[in-house]
Amino acid sequence: MKKLGYILYQPYKWLIYVPFMVASTVFFSFMAAFTAIIVSPEMGSFFGKLWAKSSALFTPMFVKVEGKENIKKNQSYVIVANHQSQYDIFVLYGWLGIDFRWIMKKELRNAPFIGYASAKVGHIFIDRSSPVAAMKSIEEAKKQLINGVSVVIFPEGTRSRDGKMRRFKKGAFKIAHQLELPILPVTLVGTNKIMGSGFLNVMPGKVKLRIHPPIDVREYADKQDELMEKTRSVIEQGLKD
Repeated sequence: MKKLGYILYQPYKWLIYVPFMVASTVFFSFMAAFTAIIVSPEMGSFFGKLWAKSSALFTPMFVKVEGKENIKKNQSYVIVANHQSQYDIFVLYGWLGIDFRWIMKKELRNAPFIGYASAKVGHIFIDRSSPVAAMKSIEEAKKQLINGVSVVIFPEGTRSRDGKMRRFKKGAFKIAHQLELPILPVTLVGTNKIMGSGFLNVMPGKVKLRIHPPIDVREYADKQDELMEKTRSVIEQGLKD
């Protein structure tokens, strides 16, 4: 049955979905950059959210959100999420309901359209060439993460193809301590079934976005490994429920 659904979806994907994604990425990147320059970075982020919502609509992808009551208005967070596919970006952008900035490798600044728009909106590019350069990037990030503006990090580093979580890297937790912000654990469920491995291996479906209670990093001042394991445990549990 799944194989039949995949075959039937292919004409739609190539005739409608792919042309729409190319055109919408160019259009929304331009609008995000333009409005970020003319109006504000927040308005630029608004077009990023529209890009996410429209991409989900044309897939189609249906999103169920749980735990929005765990978000405190005007509180900035270090948002830590598992990473299953590129569609994680659409789910977080479109349904999390928080004004946030991505932390990205500095090389992505040169990505066509998206790189320029991301820079103008205020997403944070980390220079990993040296600890000193990375720290400078973090210091620049502090200026943006105020009044409810948060930052999103995928601590696995790369996507999990089978839905199982990889080991976490410590960078997100160092940043949380350096920025003195609570961690907001988020579990993404099912996005790997929307976009699997392979070139444009996309299928419609349903996903869940689970927002967990925030974790106060001050309780883990000298226990970074414990903080990392606590966060990972919370996110992993969200995959099992």
